[in-house]
Amino acid sequence: MGKLKSHILVCAGTGCRASQSDKIVTNLKTVLEENGLENEVQVVTTGCFGFCEKGPVVKMVPDNTFYVQVTPEDASEIVLEHLVKGRKVERLLYVDPETQKHVSDSKHMGFYKKQIRIALRNCGFINPENIDEYIARDGYAALGKVVAEMTPEQAIQIVKDSGLRGRGGGGFPTGLKWELTLKSKNEQKYVVCNADEGDPGAFMDRSILEGDPHSVLESMAICGYCIGANTGLIYIRAEYPLAIQRLKIAIEQAREYGLLGSNIFGTNFNFDVEIRYGAGAFVCGEETALIHSMEGMRGEPTVKPPFPAVSGYREKPTNVNNVETFANIPPIILKGSDWFKTIGTEKSKGTKVFALAGKVNNVGLIEVPMGTTLREVIFDIGGGIKDGKKFKAVQTGGPSGGCLTEKHLDTPIDYDNLLASGSMMGSGGMIVMDEDDCMVSMARFYLEFTVEESCGKCAPCRIGNKRLHEMLDKITLGKGTEDDLVKLKNLANVIRDTSLCGLGQTSPNPVLSTMDNFMNEYLAHVRDGKCPAGQCKALMQYRIDQHKCVGCTLCSRVCPVDAISGERKAPHKINHSVCIKCGACMEKCKFGAISLE
Repeated sequence: MGKLKSHILVCAGTGCRASQSDKIVTNLKTVLEENGLENEVQVVTTGCFGFCEKGPVVKMVPDNTFYVQVTPEDASEIVLEHLVKGRKVERLLYVDPETQKHVSDSKHMGFYKKQIRIALRNCGFINPENIDEYIARDGYAALGKVVAEMTPEQAIQIVKDSGLRGRGGGGFPTGLKWELTLKSKNEQKYVVCNADEGDPGAFMDRSILEGDPHSVLESMAICGYCIGANTGLIYIRAEYPLAIQRLKIAIEQAREYGLLGSNIFGTNFNFDVEIRYGAGAFVCGEETALIHSMEGMRGEPTVKPPFPAVSGYREKPTNVNNVETFANIPPIILKGSDWFKTIGTEKSKGTKVFALAGKVNNVGLIEVPMGTTLREVIFDIGGGIKDGKKFKAVQTGGPSGGCLTEKHLDTPIDYDNLLASGSMMGSGGMIVMDEDDCMVSMARFYLEFTVEESCGKCAPCRIGNKRLHEMLDKITLGKGTEDDLVKLKNLANVIRDTSLCGLGQTSPNPVLSTMDNFMNEYLAHVRDGKCPAGQCKALMQYRIDQHKCVGCTLCSRVCPVDAISGERKAPHKINHSVCIKCGACMEKCKFGAISLE
Protein backbone atom coordinates (compact mmCIF):
# COMPACT_ATOMS: atom_id res chain seq x y z
CA MET A 1 0.00 0.00 0.00
CA GLY A 2 1.29 3.46 -0.91
CA LYS A 3 1.78 6.24 1.57
CA LEU A 4 -1.18 8.57 2.03
CA LYS A 5 -0.50 11.96 0.47
CA SER A 6 -3.75 13.71 1.21
CA HIS A 7 -7.22 13.41 2.71
CA ILE A 8 -10.60 14.53 1.47
CA LEU A 9 -12.89 15.49 4.34
CA VAL A 10 -16.60 15.35 3.55
CA CYS A 11 -19.27 16.69 5.90
CA ALA A 12 -21.61 13.89 6.93
CA GLY A 13 -23.79 15.78 9.39
CA THR A 14 -27.56 15.63 9.08
CA GLY A 15 -27.83 18.77 6.94
CA CYS A 16 -25.23 17.74 4.38
CA ARG A 17 -26.47 14.15 4.31
CA ALA A 18 -29.85 15.54 3.33
CA SER A 19 -28.06 17.04 0.30
CA GLN A 20 -26.48 13.71 -0.70
CA SER A 21 -23.07 14.03 0.94
CA ASP A 22 -23.07 10.24 1.35
CA LYS A 23 -23.32 9.96 -2.45
CA ILE A 24 -20.42 12.43 -2.75
CA VAL A 25 -18.30 10.10 -0.61
CA THR A 26 -19.22 7.09 -2.75
CA ASN A 27 -18.45 8.93 -5.99
CA LEU A 28 -15.12 10.26 -4.70
CA LYS A 29 -13.99 6.76 -3.75
CA THR A 30 -15.03 5.41 -7.12
CA VAL A 31 -13.12 8.09 -9.06
CA LEU A 32 -10.05 7.62 -6.87
CA GLU A 33 -10.05 3.87 -7.62
CA GLU A 34 -10.49 4.51 -11.33
CA ASN A 35 -7.40 6.70 -11.28
CA GLY A 36 -5.32 4.42 -9.04
CA LEU A 37 -5.27 6.88 -6.16
CA GLU A 38 -7.12 4.85 -3.54
CA ASN A 39 -3.88 4.10 -1.65
CA GLU A 40 -2.65 7.70 -1.75
CA VAL A 41 -5.82 9.63 -0.93
CA GLN A 42 -8.27 8.80 1.84
CA VAL A 43 -11.88 10.01 1.92
CA VAL A 44 -12.98 10.80 5.48
CA THR A 45 -16.60 11.34 6.50
CA THR A 46 -16.74 13.93 9.28
CA GLY A 47 -19.23 15.82 11.39
CA CYS A 48 -20.57 19.30 10.71
CA PHE A 49 -18.14 21.99 9.49
CA GLY A 50 -20.58 24.62 10.72
CA PHE A 51 -21.03 26.50 7.45
CA CYS A 52 -24.46 24.96 6.81
CA GLU A 53 -25.52 27.68 4.35
CA LYS A 54 -22.83 26.47 1.93
CA GLY A 55 -23.13 22.71 2.45
CA PRO A 56 -22.33 20.08 1.44
CA VAL A 57 -18.73 20.98 2.24
CA VAL A 58 -15.65 19.11 0.98
CA LYS A 59 -12.25 20.02 2.40
CA MET A 60 -8.89 19.02 0.91
CA VAL A 61 -6.05 18.30 3.32
CA PRO A 62 -3.20 19.26 3.67
CA ASP A 63 -3.70 22.37 1.48
CA ASN A 64 -6.96 23.29 3.30
CA THR A 65 -8.93 23.99 0.14
CA PHE A 66 -12.57 24.47 1.09
CA TYR A 67 -15.17 23.51 -1.52
CA VAL A 68 -18.79 24.56 -0.95
CA GLN A 69 -22.21 23.45 -2.22
CA VAL A 70 -20.69 20.33 -3.70
CA THR A 71 -22.90 17.83 -5.54
CA PRO A 72 -22.27 14.13 -6.21
CA GLU A 73 -21.60 15.02 -9.85
CA ASP A 74 -18.66 17.25 -8.79
CA ALA A 75 -16.66 14.32 -7.41
CA SER A 76 -14.95 13.51 -10.69
CA GLU A 77 -13.84 17.10 -11.32
CA ILE A 78 -12.49 17.47 -7.78
CA VAL A 79 -10.31 14.37 -8.15
CA LEU A 80 -9.15 15.00 -11.71
CA GLU A 81 -8.56 18.74 -11.40
CA HIS A 82 -7.39 19.14 -7.81
CA LEU A 83 -5.50 15.88 -7.26
CA VAL A 84 -4.39 14.80 -10.72
CA LYS A 85 -3.73 18.18 -12.37
CA GLY A 86 -3.06 20.20 -9.24
CA ARG A 87 -5.59 22.91 -10.05
CA LYS A 88 -8.32 24.17 -7.76
CA VAL A 89 -11.91 23.89 -8.95
CA GLU A 90 -12.67 27.61 -8.97
CA ARG A 91 -16.44 27.32 -9.37
CA LEU A 92 -16.71 25.34 -6.11
CA LEU A 93 -14.76 27.84 -4.02
CA TYR A 94 -16.45 30.24 -1.64
CA VAL A 95 -17.00 33.74 -3.05
CA ASP A 96 -16.45 36.60 -0.61
CA PRO A 97 -19.62 38.74 -0.80
CA GLU A 98 -17.67 41.99 -0.35
CA THR A 99 -14.70 41.48 -2.68
CA GLN A 100 -16.44 39.00 -5.00
CA LYS A 101 -13.18 37.05 -5.04
CA HIS A 102 -12.76 33.31 -4.54
CA VAL A 103 -11.48 32.24 -1.11
CA SER A 104 -9.95 28.77 -0.97
CA ASP A 105 -8.82 28.59 2.66
CA SER A 106 -11.49 28.58 5.37
CA LYS A 107 -9.14 30.49 7.69
CA HIS A 108 -9.66 33.55 5.48
CA MET A 109 -13.45 33.38 5.40
CA GLY A 110 -15.39 35.91 7.43
CA PHE A 111 -17.56 33.10 8.77
CA TYR A 112 -14.60 31.47 10.58
CA LYS A 113 -12.28 34.39 11.37
CA LYS A 114 -13.71 35.31 14.76
CA GLN A 115 -14.55 31.80 15.88
CA ILE A 116 -12.65 29.79 18.51
CA ARG A 117 -13.64 26.14 18.46
CA ILE A 118 -13.40 24.34 21.82
CA ALA A 119 -16.63 22.37 22.09
CA LEU A 120 -16.58 21.96 18.29
CA ARG A 121 -12.81 21.32 18.12
CA ASN A 122 -13.12 17.93 16.41
CA CYS A 123 -16.28 18.47 14.38
CA GLY A 124 -15.31 18.50 10.71
CA PHE A 125 -11.81 17.15 11.42
CA ILE A 126 -12.27 13.51 12.40
CA ASN A 127 -14.41 10.56 11.45
CA PRO A 128 -16.83 10.34 14.42
CA GLU A 129 -17.17 6.60 13.91
CA ASN A 130 -13.44 5.95 14.34
CA ILE A 131 -12.16 6.06 17.93
CA ASP A 132 -8.53 6.04 16.73
CA GLU A 133 -9.00 9.44 15.10
CA TYR A 134 -10.39 10.85 18.36
CA ILE A 135 -7.46 9.39 20.30
CA ALA A 136 -5.04 10.90 17.77
CA ARG A 137 -6.34 14.34 18.78
CA ASP A 138 -5.66 13.77 22.51
CA GLY A 139 -8.88 11.86 22.99
CA TYR A 140 -9.25 10.14 26.39
CA ALA A 141 -5.97 11.70 27.55
CA ALA A 142 -7.91 13.89 29.97
CA LEU A 143 -9.69 10.86 31.43
CA GLY A 144 -6.36 9.06 31.82
CA LYS A 145 -4.85 12.10 33.54
CA VAL A 146 -7.74 12.43 35.97
CA VAL A 147 -8.04 8.79 37.06
CA ALA A 148 -4.28 8.17 37.21
CA GLU A 149 -2.99 11.43 38.67
CA MET A 150 -5.81 13.26 40.49
CA THR A 151 -8.23 12.89 43.33
CA PRO A 152 -11.87 13.72 42.57
CA GLU A 153 -11.50 16.92 44.58
CA GLN A 154 -8.47 18.03 42.55
CA ALA A 155 -10.22 17.46 39.23
CA ILE A 156 -13.36 19.26 40.40
CA GLN A 157 -11.25 22.20 41.56
CA ILE A 158 -9.87 22.60 38.03
CA VAL A 159 -13.41 22.72 36.63
CA LYS A 160 -14.46 25.18 39.33
CA ASP A 161 -11.43 27.41 38.75
CA SER A 162 -12.08 27.46 35.00
CA GLY A 163 -15.35 29.31 35.50
CA LEU A 164 -17.23 26.96 33.14
CA ARG A 165 -20.98 27.50 33.45
CA GLY A 166 -23.71 25.17 32.21
CA ARG A 167 -24.33 25.63 28.51
CA GLY A 168 -27.88 24.29 28.64
CA GLY A 169 -29.36 27.68 29.46
CA GLY A 170 -29.25 28.07 33.23
CA GLY A 171 -25.59 28.99 33.43
CA PHE A 172 -25.03 27.29 36.80
CA PRO A 173 -21.31 26.82 37.65
CA THR A 174 -20.39 23.33 36.45
CA GLY A 175 -17.68 22.62 39.02
CA LEU A 176 -19.96 23.63 41.87
CA LYS A 177 -22.66 21.26 40.62
CA TRP A 178 -20.11 18.43 40.52
CA GLU A 179 -18.93 19.30 44.02
CA LEU A 180 -22.46 19.25 45.43
CA THR A 181 -23.06 15.81 43.91
CA LEU A 182 -19.73 14.52 45.27
CA LYS A 183 -20.70 15.64 48.78
CA SER A 184 -24.02 13.78 48.62
CA LYS A 185 -23.35 10.49 50.35
CA ASN A 186 -24.76 7.43 48.59
CA GLU A 187 -23.38 4.17 47.21
CA GLN A 188 -25.14 4.73 43.89
CA LYS A 189 -24.88 7.95 41.88
CA TYR A 190 -25.59 8.85 38.26
CA VAL A 191 -24.16 11.08 35.54
CA VAL A 192 -26.81 12.30 33.10
CA CYS A 193 -26.16 13.98 29.76
CA ASN A 194 -29.05 16.15 28.61
CA ALA A 195 -29.19 15.78 24.82
CA ASP A 196 -32.87 16.66 24.52
CA GLU A 197 -32.36 20.03 22.74
CA GLY A 198 -35.92 21.13 22.07
CA ASP A 199 -35.50 24.77 20.98
CA PRO A 200 -36.84 25.50 17.48
CA GLY A 201 -33.89 26.13 15.17
CA ALA A 202 -31.29 24.76 17.59
CA PHE A 203 -28.89 22.01 16.52
CA MET A 204 -25.76 22.56 18.64
CA ASP A 205 -25.89 19.40 20.74
CA ARG A 206 -26.99 17.26 17.82
CA SER A 207 -23.98 18.39 15.78
CA ILE A 208 -21.53 17.67 18.61
CA LEU A 209 -22.93 14.16 19.08
CA GLU A 210 -22.85 13.54 15.32
CA GLY A 211 -19.35 14.92 14.87
CA ASP A 212 -17.54 14.11 18.13
CA PRO A 213 -19.45 11.64 20.35
CA HIS A 214 -16.35 10.42 22.18
CA SER A 215 -15.76 13.86 23.73
CA VAL A 216 -19.08 13.52 25.55
CA LEU A 217 -18.40 9.94 26.63
CA GLU A 218 -14.96 10.90 27.95
CA SER A 219 -16.38 13.86 29.86
CA MET A 220 -19.15 11.79 31.40
CA ALA A 221 -16.55 9.30 32.61
CA ILE A 222 -14.48 12.15 34.10
CA CYS A 223 -17.60 13.43 35.85
CA GLY A 224 -18.36 9.91 37.08
CA TYR A 225 -14.89 9.63 38.61
CA CYS A 226 -15.24 13.06 40.23
CA ILE A 227 -18.64 12.54 41.85
CA GLY A 228 -18.35 8.81 42.60
CA ALA A 229 -20.74 7.46 39.96
CA ASN A 230 -20.36 4.28 37.92
CA THR A 231 -23.28 4.78 35.52
CA GLY A 232 -23.90 7.41 32.86
CA LEU A 233 -27.19 8.00 31.07
CA ILE A 234 -27.58 9.96 27.85
CA TYR A 235 -31.13 11.30 27.43
CA ILE A 236 -31.54 11.99 23.72
CA ARG A 237 -34.61 12.67 21.62
CA ALA A 238 -35.55 9.87 19.26
CA GLU A 239 -35.73 12.40 16.38
CA TYR A 240 -31.91 12.38 16.26
CA PRO A 241 -31.28 9.03 14.52
CA LEU A 242 -27.80 9.87 13.20
CA ALA A 243 -26.59 11.13 16.57
CA ILE A 244 -27.99 7.99 18.22
CA GLN A 245 -26.31 5.73 15.67
CA ARG A 246 -22.91 7.37 16.18
CA LEU A 247 -23.31 7.35 19.94
CA LYS A 248 -23.96 3.61 19.88
CA ILE A 249 -20.86 3.03 17.74
CA ALA A 250 -18.75 5.23 20.03
CA ILE A 251 -19.95 3.45 23.18
CA GLU A 252 -19.09 0.03 21.74
CA GLN A 253 -15.65 1.20 20.60
CA ALA A 254 -14.89 2.74 23.99
CA ARG A 255 -15.87 -0.52 25.68
CA GLU A 256 -13.63 -2.51 23.32
CA TYR A 257 -10.70 -0.23 24.18
CA GLY A 258 -11.36 -0.51 27.92
CA LEU A 259 -12.25 3.16 28.17
CA LEU A 260 -15.73 2.32 29.41
CA GLY A 261 -16.52 -0.60 31.66
CA SER A 262 -14.45 -2.04 34.51
CA ASN A 263 -10.97 -1.08 35.76
CA ILE A 264 -10.52 1.86 33.39
CA PHE A 265 -6.82 2.63 32.78
CA GLY A 266 -5.91 -0.22 35.11
CA THR A 267 -7.48 1.44 38.13
CA ASN A 268 -10.44 0.40 40.27
CA PHE A 269 -12.65 2.98 38.54
CA ASN A 270 -15.68 1.48 36.78
CA PHE A 271 -18.00 3.47 34.54
CA ASP A 272 -20.38 2.65 31.68
CA VAL A 273 -22.91 4.57 29.62
CA GLU A 274 -26.45 3.77 28.53
CA ILE A 275 -28.82 5.62 26.18
CA ARG A 276 -32.34 6.70 27.13
CA TYR A 277 -34.78 8.01 24.54
CA GLY A 278 -37.05 11.01 24.79
CA ALA A 279 -40.21 11.59 22.76
CA GLY A 280 -39.45 15.19 21.88
CA ALA A 281 -41.02 17.05 24.82
CA PHE A 282 -39.54 20.54 25.21
CA VAL A 283 -40.24 20.53 28.95
CA CYS A 284 -37.91 17.54 29.36
CA GLY A 285 -35.00 19.90 28.86
CA GLU A 286 -35.66 20.86 32.50
CA GLU A 287 -33.58 18.46 34.59
CA THR A 288 -36.27 17.17 36.95
CA ALA A 289 -38.73 16.60 34.10
CA LEU A 290 -35.95 14.82 32.19
CA ILE A 291 -35.26 12.55 35.15
CA HIS A 292 -38.95 11.66 35.52
CA SER A 293 -39.12 10.83 31.82
CA MET A 294 -36.11 8.48 32.17
CA GLU A 295 -37.87 6.81 35.07
CA GLY A 296 -40.81 6.01 32.81
CA MET A 297 -43.09 8.66 34.27
CA ARG A 298 -44.73 11.71 32.77
CA GLY A 299 -42.12 14.38 32.01
CA GLU A 300 -43.12 16.96 34.60
CA PRO A 301 -40.86 19.18 36.71
CA THR A 302 -40.87 19.14 40.48
CA VAL A 303 -40.25 21.84 43.05
CA LYS A 304 -36.59 22.25 44.05
CA PRO A 305 -35.11 21.55 46.58
CA PRO A 306 -34.29 18.74 46.71
CA PHE A 307 -31.99 19.25 43.75
CA PRO A 308 -30.93 16.29 41.57
CA ALA A 309 -27.48 16.50 43.17
CA VAL A 310 -29.17 15.23 46.35
CA SER A 311 -32.13 13.25 45.00
CA GLY A 312 -32.34 12.68 41.27
CA TYR A 313 -32.65 9.57 39.11
CA ARG A 314 -34.25 6.82 41.21
CA GLU A 315 -33.88 9.21 44.17
CA LYS A 316 -30.09 8.89 44.00
CA PRO A 317 -27.60 11.78 43.72
CA THR A 318 -27.49 12.74 40.03
CA ASN A 319 -25.41 15.23 38.08
CA VAL A 320 -27.08 16.62 34.94
CA ASN A 321 -25.12 18.58 32.31
CA ASN A 322 -25.91 19.17 28.67
CA VAL A 323 -23.85 18.03 25.68
CA GLU A 324 -21.97 21.29 25.09
CA THR A 325 -21.00 21.59 28.76
CA PHE A 326 -19.48 18.11 28.71
CA ALA A 327 -17.67 18.82 25.41
CA ASN A 328 -15.67 21.60 27.14
CA ILE A 329 -14.29 19.38 29.92
CA PRO A 330 -11.39 17.48 28.27
CA PRO A 331 -9.58 20.62 26.99
CA ILE A 332 -9.98 22.26 30.40
CA ILE A 333 -8.39 19.24 32.12
CA LEU A 334 -5.53 19.04 29.62
CA LYS A 335 -4.80 22.76 29.20
CA GLY A 336 -5.75 23.97 32.66
CA SER A 337 -8.24 26.38 34.12
CA ASP A 338 -5.97 29.40 33.57
CA TRP A 339 -6.03 28.77 29.82
CA PHE A 340 -9.84 28.59 29.75
CA LYS A 341 -10.20 31.74 31.87
CA THR A 342 -8.27 33.79 29.31
CA ILE A 343 -11.24 33.36 26.95
CA GLY A 344 -14.53 35.15 27.58
CA THR A 345 -15.70 37.78 30.05
CA GLU A 346 -15.28 38.26 33.79
CA LYS A 347 -18.35 36.22 34.76
CA SER A 348 -18.76 34.08 31.62
CA LYS A 349 -15.63 32.18 30.67
CA GLY A 350 -14.85 30.27 27.49
CA THR A 351 -16.85 30.09 24.29
CA LYS A 352 -20.48 29.52 23.35
CA VAL A 353 -21.90 27.56 20.44
CA PHE A 354 -24.82 29.16 18.61
CA ALA A 355 -27.12 27.91 15.89
CA LEU A 356 -27.31 31.04 13.75
CA ALA A 357 -30.47 30.99 11.64
CA GLY A 358 -33.18 33.15 10.13
CA LYS A 359 -32.75 36.11 7.76
CA VAL A 360 -28.95 36.01 7.78
CA ASN A 361 -26.66 35.23 4.85
CA ASN A 362 -24.45 32.68 6.59
CA VAL A 363 -26.74 30.27 8.38
CA GLY A 364 -24.75 27.76 10.39
CA LEU A 365 -23.22 26.52 13.60
CA ILE A 366 -20.72 28.90 15.17
CA GLU A 367 -18.57 28.99 18.31
CA VAL A 368 -17.42 32.37 19.58
CA PRO A 369 -15.72 33.66 22.74
CA MET A 370 -18.08 34.96 25.39
CA GLY A 371 -18.08 38.75 25.04
CA THR A 372 -18.36 38.73 21.25
CA THR A 373 -20.99 41.30 20.30
CA LEU A 374 -24.24 40.58 18.52
CA ARG A 375 -23.07 42.86 15.71
CA GLU A 376 -19.97 40.73 15.16
CA VAL A 377 -22.03 37.54 15.12
CA ILE A 378 -24.72 38.80 12.76
CA PHE A 379 -22.73 40.98 10.38
CA ASP A 380 -19.14 39.69 10.48
CA ILE A 381 -19.72 35.96 10.95
CA GLY A 382 -23.28 35.82 9.66
CA GLY A 383 -22.53 38.01 6.66
CA GLY A 384 -25.38 40.44 7.30
CA ILE A 385 -29.06 40.32 6.41
CA LYS A 386 -30.28 38.45 3.34
CA ASP A 387 -31.24 40.34 0.18
CA GLY A 388 -29.92 43.63 1.53
CA LYS A 389 -32.83 43.99 3.93
CA LYS A 390 -32.62 45.99 7.16
CA PHE A 391 -31.89 44.23 10.45
CA LYS A 392 -34.84 44.35 12.83
CA ALA A 393 -34.30 41.98 15.75
CA VAL A 394 -32.57 38.82 16.93
CA GLN A 395 -34.20 36.25 19.18
CA THR A 396 -31.71 34.60 21.53
CA GLY A 397 -32.51 31.75 23.85
CA GLY A 398 -35.22 30.18 21.70
CA PRO A 399 -38.86 30.27 22.93
CA SER A 400 -37.59 31.17 26.40
CA GLY A 401 -35.60 34.16 25.21
CA GLY A 402 -36.40 37.66 24.09
CA CYS A 403 -35.98 39.89 21.06
CA LEU A 404 -33.03 42.24 20.97
CA THR A 405 -32.95 45.21 18.61
CA GLU A 406 -30.48 47.49 16.86
CA LYS A 407 -29.72 49.28 20.14
CA HIS A 408 -28.45 45.96 21.54
CA LEU A 409 -26.13 45.10 18.65
CA ASP A 410 -22.98 46.15 20.49
CA THR A 411 -23.93 44.19 23.62
CA PRO A 412 -21.20 41.64 24.49
CA ILE A 413 -22.80 38.21 24.57
CA ASP A 414 -22.69 36.57 27.98
CA TYR A 415 -25.19 35.28 30.52
CA ASP A 416 -25.56 38.49 32.51
CA ASN A 417 -25.64 40.97 29.62
CA LEU A 418 -28.36 39.08 27.78
CA LEU A 419 -30.48 38.84 30.93
CA ALA A 420 -30.03 42.56 31.58
CA SER A 421 -31.18 43.27 28.01
CA GLY A 422 -34.40 41.31 28.44
CA SER A 423 -33.34 38.06 26.81
CA MET A 424 -31.22 35.08 27.82
CA MET A 425 -28.47 32.80 26.59
CA GLY A 426 -30.59 29.67 26.53
CA SER A 427 -28.99 26.67 24.91
CA GLY A 428 -27.76 28.74 21.96
CA GLY A 429 -30.50 29.30 19.42
CA MET A 430 -30.14 32.65 17.61
CA ILE A 431 -32.77 33.62 15.03
CA VAL A 432 -32.29 36.83 13.04
CA MET A 433 -35.26 38.83 11.76
CA ASP A 434 -35.47 41.57 9.14
CA GLU A 435 -37.82 44.46 8.32
CA ASP A 436 -40.42 42.10 6.87
CA ASP A 437 -41.01 40.27 10.15
CA CYS A 438 -43.97 41.17 12.34
CA MET A 439 -42.98 41.14 15.99
CA VAL A 440 -46.51 40.51 17.20
CA SER A 441 -46.74 37.44 14.96
CA MET A 442 -43.31 36.34 16.16
CA ALA A 443 -44.42 36.49 19.80
CA ARG A 444 -47.57 34.59 18.85
CA PHE A 445 -45.47 31.89 17.14
CA TYR A 446 -43.37 31.27 20.25
CA LEU A 447 -46.42 31.28 22.53
CA GLU A 448 -48.03 28.70 20.27
CA PHE A 449 -44.97 26.53 20.77
CA THR A 450 -44.88 26.87 24.57
CA VAL A 451 -48.63 26.25 24.86
CA GLU A 452 -48.15 23.04 22.90
CA GLU A 453 -45.12 22.00 24.97
CA SER A 454 -46.39 22.87 28.45
CA CYS A 455 -46.66 19.78 30.65
CA GLY A 456 -49.78 21.26 32.23
CA LYS A 457 -48.74 20.66 35.82
CA CYS A 458 -49.08 24.25 37.05
CA ALA A 459 -52.00 26.57 36.30
CA PRO A 460 -49.99 29.73 35.41
CA CYS A 461 -48.28 27.94 32.53
CA ARG A 462 -51.15 25.63 31.53
CA ILE A 463 -53.90 28.25 31.55
CA GLY A 464 -52.03 31.55 31.48
CA ASN A 465 -50.03 30.87 28.33
CA LYS A 466 -53.20 29.71 26.57
CA ARG A 467 -54.84 33.03 27.42
CA LEU A 468 -51.72 34.93 26.27
CA HIS A 469 -51.84 33.11 22.95
CA GLU A 470 -55.54 33.86 22.53
CA MET A 471 -54.93 37.58 23.09
CA LEU A 472 -52.07 37.62 20.58
CA ASP A 473 -54.23 35.75 18.11
CA LYS A 474 -56.97 38.34 18.60
CA ILE A 475 -54.50 41.19 18.00
CA THR A 476 -53.08 39.68 14.79
CA LEU A 477 -56.64 39.21 13.48
CA GLY A 478 -57.31 42.91 13.94
CA LYS A 479 -59.79 42.41 16.78
CA GLY A 480 -57.59 43.58 19.65
CA THR A 481 -57.96 46.70 21.79
CA GLU A 482 -55.58 48.84 23.81
CA ASP A 483 -57.14 47.30 26.91
CA ASP A 484 -55.95 43.91 25.61
CA LEU A 485 -52.38 45.23 25.59
CA VAL A 486 -52.63 46.11 29.29
CA LYS A 487 -54.04 42.67 30.09
CA LEU A 488 -51.36 41.03 27.93
CA LYS A 489 -48.51 42.63 29.85
CA ASN A 490 -50.05 42.05 33.27
CA LEU A 491 -50.73 38.38 32.59
CA ALA A 492 -47.22 37.86 31.16
CA ASN A 493 -45.71 39.20 34.38
CA VAL A 494 -47.92 36.96 36.52
CA ILE A 495 -46.96 33.85 34.53
CA ARG A 496 -43.27 34.76 34.81
CA ASP A 497 -43.48 35.18 38.57
CA THR A 498 -45.67 32.19 39.51
CA SER A 499 -44.90 29.28 37.16
CA LEU A 500 -43.33 26.13 38.57
CA CYS A 501 -40.35 25.63 36.25
CA GLY A 502 -38.15 27.47 33.79
CA LEU A 503 -40.45 26.76 30.85
CA GLY A 504 -43.33 28.71 32.34
CA GLN A 505 -41.16 31.33 34.02
CA THR A 506 -39.50 32.29 30.74
CA SER A 507 -42.38 31.66 28.31
CA PRO A 508 -43.61 35.31 28.47
CA ASN A 509 -40.17 36.64 27.47
CA PRO A 510 -41.00 36.95 23.74
CA VAL A 511 -44.16 38.92 24.65
CA LEU A 512 -42.52 41.19 27.21
CA SER A 513 -39.42 41.91 25.10
CA THR A 514 -41.39 42.70 21.95
CA MET A 515 -43.76 44.94 23.90
CA ASP A 516 -40.76 46.76 25.38
CA ASN A 517 -39.00 47.23 22.06
CA PHE A 518 -41.81 47.25 19.48
CA MET A 519 -44.87 48.71 21.24
CA ASN A 520 -45.49 50.81 18.14
CA GLU A 521 -46.26 47.62 16.22
CA TYR A 522 -48.73 46.44 18.86
CA LEU A 523 -50.43 49.85 18.80
CA ALA A 524 -50.60 49.81 15.00
CA HIS A 525 -52.42 46.48 15.15
CA VAL A 526 -55.01 47.60 17.71
CA ARG A 527 -55.37 51.34 16.92
CA ASP A 528 -54.98 51.45 13.17
CA GLY A 529 -55.90 47.91 12.23
CA LYS A 530 -52.63 47.60 10.29
CA CYS A 531 -49.60 45.32 10.38
CA PRO A 532 -46.56 47.52 9.58
CA ALA A 533 -44.58 44.50 8.37
CA GLY A 534 -47.40 43.26 6.17
CA GLN A 535 -47.40 39.77 7.67
CA CYS A 536 -50.80 39.58 9.39
CA LYS A 537 -53.04 38.72 6.47
CA ALA A 538 -56.24 39.46 8.37
CA LEU A 539 -55.14 43.12 8.45
CA MET A 540 -54.16 43.27 4.79
CA GLN A 541 -56.21 43.66 1.65
CA TYR A 542 -55.49 42.86 -1.98
CA ARG A 543 -56.22 45.80 -4.26
CA ILE A 544 -56.36 46.13 -8.03
CA ASP A 545 -54.83 49.25 -9.55
CA GLN A 546 -57.49 50.48 -11.94
CA HIS A 547 -54.88 52.17 -14.12
CA LYS A 548 -52.73 49.04 -14.53
CA CYS A 549 -55.48 46.44 -14.92
CA VAL A 550 -56.11 45.60 -18.61
CA GLY A 551 -59.03 43.27 -17.97
CA CYS A 552 -57.31 40.06 -19.05
CA THR A 553 -59.57 38.13 -16.59
CA LEU A 554 -56.73 35.83 -15.48
CA CYS A 555 -57.08 36.93 -11.84
CA SER A 556 -60.80 36.18 -11.76
CA ARG A 557 -60.23 32.78 -13.32
CA VAL A 558 -57.68 31.69 -10.70
CA CYS A 559 -59.61 33.06 -7.70
CA PRO A 560 -60.89 30.01 -5.79
CA VAL A 561 -63.83 31.87 -4.19
CA ASP A 562 -64.98 34.09 -7.11
CA ALA A 563 -64.10 37.27 -5.22
CA ILE A 564 -62.97 39.11 -8.37
CA SER A 565 -65.38 40.53 -10.91
CA GLY A 566 -65.19 42.65 -14.06
CA GLU A 567 -65.75 42.64 -17.80
CA ARG A 568 -63.10 41.59 -20.30
CA LYS A 569 -60.79 44.50 -21.24
CA ALA A 570 -62.15 46.53 -18.30
CA PRO A 571 -60.61 47.06 -14.84
CA HIS A 572 -61.57 44.41 -12.29
CA LYS A 573 -62.53 44.73 -8.62
CA ILE A 574 -62.10 42.56 -5.49
CA ASN A 575 -64.97 41.85 -3.11
CA HIS A 576 -63.11 42.04 0.22
CA SER A 577 -65.92 40.41 2.17
CA VAL A 578 -65.42 37.25 0.09
CA CYS A 579 -61.62 37.35 -0.47
CA ILE A 580 -59.70 34.71 1.51
CA LYS A 581 -56.34 36.41 0.82
CA CYS A 582 -54.72 33.37 -0.74
CA GLY A 583 -52.56 35.50 -3.06
CA ALA A 584 -53.31 33.51 -6.21
CA CYS A 585 -54.47 36.63 -8.07
CA MET A 586 -51.33 38.67 -7.35
CA GLU A 587 -49.12 35.71 -8.23
CA LYS A 588 -50.75 35.27 -11.65
CA CYS A 589 -51.15 38.94 -12.64
CA LYS A 590 -48.69 39.70 -15.45
CA PHE A 591 -49.12 43.46 -15.27
CA GLY A 592 -48.34 44.17 -11.62
CA ALA A 593 -51.84 45.52 -11.11
CA ILE A 594 -52.52 43.67 -7.84
CA SER A 595 -50.85 44.58 -4.56
CA LEU A 596 -51.23 43.73 -0.89
CA GLU A 597 -51.80 46.78 1.31
